[in-house]
Amino acid sequence: MNAQVYVILAIIFVIIIAVFAVINVDPVAVNYLFWTQESPLILVILFSVLMGGLITAAVGAIRLYRAHHEVKKLRTENERLKKRMAAHGMTDELDNENGRNDKKDYQESRKEMRVERRNAKRTDKE
Repeated sequence: MNAQVYVILAIIFVIIIAVFAVINVDPVAVNYLFWTQESPLILVILFSVLMGGLITAAVGAIRLYRAHHEVKKLRTENERLKKRMAAHGMTDELDNENGRNDKKDYQESRKEMRVERRNAKRTDKE
């Protein structure tokens, strides 16, 4: 899905939470492990949604950081291995007999595969 769909879904979700919270304004007893306090239900709902969003964002940020770190490590290792191959007179798989790089063909085939996957997902949804 593209970003616009996510934004629309997020706005709908926020509206539903806001309406639900505004409807529930009665005071409720909340047990905080060591003490109990009465709070309006609207604050309990909004605080719970806020904390859930923050925890989800934190976990996502950690996963994103780890993925970026792994990509950086793999790129460094790839460059090191390419240098070793060049030092031993070996060529990269993407080089053909004429010395021309087939990287463009490789990227085009990857693009075609992505388009095919996207079309398959669309037909599955229908």
